[in-house]
Amino acid sequence: MYAAQHDGRHITIAEIAGVHGVSQNHLMKVVNRLAQLEYLTTVRGRGGGIALRRPAAGISIGAIVRSLEPLTIVECFAADYAGDCCLAPRCALARVMQKALADFLSALDRFTLADISTSVRSPRSFLPPSNPEAAT
Repeated sequence: MYAAQHDGRHITIAEIAGVHGVSQNHLMKVVNRLAQLEYLTTVRGRGGGIALRRPAAGISIGAIVRSLEPLTIVECFAADYAGDCCLAPRCALARVMQKALADFLSALDRFTLADISTSVRSPRSFLPPSNPEAAT
């Protein structure tokens, strides 16, 4: 998000760490992973730093989450599950949880890095009210 907000210039790990109060060592690992996944480009040396590899409007939040987060909700839902659960072949919970995960990722796919990086609104403002009476 910080790279998207500062598009057009290289930013540094020290800059991001200072603004967000996070460890530079941890941030280096995150930046390295995002560079491996081709979300970021890194340039060493004087005038170097970090930048987005492609426009923020072309990067889906769902794609980032799929790339970075383990999405197996419970062990027996993994495609390579070799356990001995007798319910696994016909487990209704697995289907419900897989549908919920698909819906979650679909919701994230509706937003891009540009959407969440340029807004000064609360993330809650992207969501419909959970209580219709509260919206009035």
